[in-house]
Amino acid sequence: MAKRLCAMIEATPHDLYAEPFVGMGGVFFRRKLRPKAEIINDWNGELVNLFRCMRAHPAALTQLLEWTFSCRADFDQLKAADPTSMTDLQRAARFVQLQKLAFGGKVIGQHFGVCLDGRSRFRSSSVSEDLIAAGNRLQDVTIENLDWLAFIDRYDRSGTLFYLDPPYYGTETYYGDGFGRDQFARMAERLASIKGRFIVSLNDRPEVREIFGQFAIEGVGTSYGLAGNGAVEAREVIITNR
Repeated sequence: MAKRLCAMIEATPHDLYAEPFVGMGGVFFRRKLRPKAEIINDWNGELVNLFRCMRAHPAALTQLLEWTFSCRADFDQLKAADPTSMTDLQRAARFVQLQKLAFGGKVIGQHFGVCLDGRSRFRSSSVSEDLIAAGNRLQDVTIENLDWLAFIDRYDRSGTLFYLDPPYYGTETYYGDGFGRDQFARMAERLASIKGRFIVSLNDRPEVREIFGQFAIEGVGTSYGLAGNGAVEAREVIITNR
């Protein structure tokens, strides 16, 4: 999925793990630590609907995706469809197919992607396995669909650990109107006064280091890549308040 505006919450010691954004899905689903309470938030209503369906109706969702293929005509038809006229399960299945088939997994401005050196980008059998596993992981998780600032205001307390994964600096336009560049400064200001702890992951840019300069910042190496296009070395920062 795309990077998102989310938060997770952990509480004492970290009983509440809160994740206010888009994109932290990889972090959330790979975490081995299971705090007493977990809350995940995303501004993208389609993604939140997918999480709800994965948790409540994983079998029905996988049935809708059975025998669907990597087909440009199907992709164009789904992209043009009005999700507000669909059931929650149909919306969730549409979102999965578009995300799996879109070049780069974009949320907006999606284009059909083709892998030239391997299997098709969408295989219903493996997608179904992933959805069932994810549904099991989400059984005890609370799912929110709030603005990131409202989310922090609602769940901030001394035993909370927030993990924030906002869009990379310089790529805000990829996510529509959900997150503008001015939000980084607002985020730094709000995080300076929270009662709990936080972790923010961002791309390593001079502007990012300046905006969040009052906090501890650690640079880390990583790589970015799309299927079939190899990987490009990159730098990110991990920002914390203690």
